[in-house]
Amino acid sequence: MRMTSCAIAALATLAATGASAQIVNLTGTYRCIQACRAGPVGSPAFITQNGPDLNLVNEAGQPSRAWPDAFAPASRIWADAWNEGAVYSPDGMIIQFDNGTVWQRDLGPPPPPLRVRLRR
Repeated sequence: MRMTSCAIAALATLAATGASAQIVNLTGTYRCIQACRAGPVGSPAFITQNGPDLNLVNEAGQPSRAWPDAFAPASRIWADAWNEGAVYSPDGMIIQFDNGTVWQRDLGPPPPPLRVRLRR
């Protein structure tokens, strides 16, 4: 009986750490910068993250659900509908898919320059 409860506790611990290992928030707009499926380079792609679950829309407008990869949850995701994985940078700025597609986070245009007025 004690062996069974220890095994259940060990499995629960492994399951909890796998889901909580992804600490980077990938939510945002990305730009396809290499090997885009459709459209020109620079087409937008989107990720919405809710806990460990992700919703992805690629540059061709195709949606997919995704989640942390079971073998490397802190650095990889698995996109179910596209049947492929992707590795993301530690800061979440770059995502590279197994088929060669690369997304870069779109931070928007730079802020306008400050205008300094000198008083006379």
